[in-house]
Amino acid sequence: MDKKFLDLYENFSSGEIDRREFLKRLTLLAGGTAAAVSMLPLIERSYAEVQMVDESDQRLQTKMVTYPAETGEMLAYLVRPKGEEKLPGVIVIHENRGLVPHIKDVVRRVALEGFLAIGPDALSPLGGTPEDQDEGRRKMRELDREATVKNFTAAVQYLKTHPQTTGKVGCMGFCWGGGMTNQVTVNSPDLNAAVPFYGSQPAAEDVPKIKASLLCHYGSLDERINAGIEAFEEALKKASIEYKMYMYEGAKHAFFNDTNEGRYHEEASKLAWKRTIAFFNEKLKS
Repeated sequence: MDKKFLDLYENFSSGEIDRREFLKRLTLLAGGTAAAVSMLPLIERSYAEVQMVDESDQRLQTKMVTYPAETGEMLAYLVRPKGEEKLPGVIVIHENRGLVPHIKDVVRRVALEGFLAIGPDALSPLGGTPEDQDEGRRKMRELDREATVKNFTAAVQYLKTHPQTTGKVGCMGFCWGGGMTNQVTVNSPDLNAAVPFYGSQPAAEDVPKIKASLLCHYGSLDERINAGIEAFEEALKKASIEYKMYMYEGAKHAFFNDTNEGRYHEEASKLAWKRTIAFFNEKLKS
């Protein structure tokens, strides 16, 4: 597959262009409407869902739950290792398509590391994440931002008071979810640790509200998000917030998503995951 087609799909997948513009450009690149239609399934195939931890894994207990939030009951995917031991809680916040299978897989990966993990569905107020990811992306634009932040901060209280947790709570998120993770840190003083992956940074004046320890992951080729790092780091230092930042050379935005062939960076992804779990172990289990 020619890289120019994958690059175009990356722009669409990340929300940089809408579907109409994507199809227009694809038609021009392919040399006609018929060619574009025939190529689309081939391009999308690289985005097929890849599960590292099967949903039927016998080591885990999985279920959909609800918790009370700003807009009503929030749907969430809850996973924990089998057993009765109380565990730290970790919130996993999805990208800009909703609670898709890839994110549920990440929730299972977190649970296997010894945490009670949940993946809230930001689209709960709109009926939940649809199967069609393009539709999910469109619906995400309809969400009220202030209410959505409160819906995710409510997840902190849900895990903090959950009978199967120790009361310690971490939060991690990717892309849109990385930015939302930063908002949760600002708005939830009960959060213990946060790991935003290439997330948009909070306003400098909000940084002093952060009580959690931070571990931030960035890709060196992610110019849009990286433009906010300097001001964010300056505000963190000024407010004496505990933080670590890592820049992964040669990695793009969304480098952790192993269902996105055009952006996935295996080396960066594995190293970021190793650092994330070590960070959560240190901050939530000690």
